[in-house]
Amino acid sequence: MGSIRVLIVDDSSFVRKALIRIFEASPGIEAAGVASTGAEAIEKVISLKPDVVTLDINMPGMDGIDTLKAIMQERPTPVLMLSQFTKRGADLTLKALELGAMDFVDKSSTGMMDFLDLAREIVEKVTTIAGGRPVQGKDVRSGGVLICPGEGGLIDVAAVGASTGGPMALQTLLSAFPKEVPFATLVVQHMPPGFTGPLARRLDSFCAIRVKEAEDGDLIVPGECLVAPAGLHMTVGKGKEIPRVRLSPEPDGEIHRPSVDVLFSSVAGHFGGRAAGILLTGMGSDGARGMSEIKNRGGFTIAQDEASSAIFGMPRAAIQRKAVDRIVPLGGIAALILSKA
Repeated sequence: MGSIRVLIVDDSSFVRKALIRIFEASPGIEAAGVASTGAEAIEKVISLKPDVVTLDINMPGMDGIDTLKAIMQERPTPVLMLSQFTKRGADLTLKALELGAMDFVDKSSTGMMDFLDLAREIVEKVTTIAGGRPVQGKDVRSGGVLICPGEGGLIDVAAVGASTGGPMALQTLLSAFPKEVPFATLVVQHMPPGFTGPLARRLDSFCAIRVKEAEDGDLIVPGECLVAPAGLHMTVGKGKEIPRVRLSPEPDGEIHRPSVDVLFSSVAGHFGGRAAGILLTGMGSDGARGMSEIKNRGGFTIAQDEASSAIFGMPRAAIQRKAVDRIVPLGGIAALILSKA
């Protein structure tokens, strides 16, 4: 395979030069071109046909959001958002993910003169999304969900793990649950600090069930979805009568914090055969080990299929581990879970 060709779109000449240096120093990646405006970016996406676009949100004239919309209309391409405003503009970043951007890097997390410190993260994410499938979200608010005939009454908790492409997959899944759903939902989405709270609030606006960022001690109750905060693992602890979530930086040996494996393992230990484990789109293998534990305890396990995944890494890892009962397109996962609830 040839090099991954990246189009760099940013109004800052410093950032454009820094990204060129990063890609020139990275085997297998090359800068296919640069653009300083949205209009120029659209022209070069069409003429250069890059494999990946890095796109700043804040640009003069046509901003990054409008540019992203045009790219997805003219030539859908994997897009990595970069902006020094995404940390305080998390809602805007989530909007970009909804419009088809596959991932983002918060370049405000480091000083401009230390921008090259982000090189490893940028290269990793460019490599991951190259060849991926941009997925644009739709307003799919809950209602009229067709529930497949099934056994019923078998699930007390649905544990969900996701990474790259996860925010839109979560919106599709969770918005299909009716308000009176008879199980609780626990979610781990790989994201940097500052973004899981806005993600939970955005999901809540689309869903009939309540969605919130988890706080230590929150009750795990039917009809409510708790999203693990970035930087902390989420596990199940004992309450007087109702189980509660526990949040902790431990264990510290996991690649991701929060970790899907940590959540799934805890859910398996507490709920046993009355748990469902669901792995959605994402890079890497987090969740495969924990899903095996859910399956071994008699729980029901589901993996999103490759055709509907932005990145098939996490589902594939669980499938290869023989930890998956059903492989299902994203649009069919909710009905399958509800059929067992």
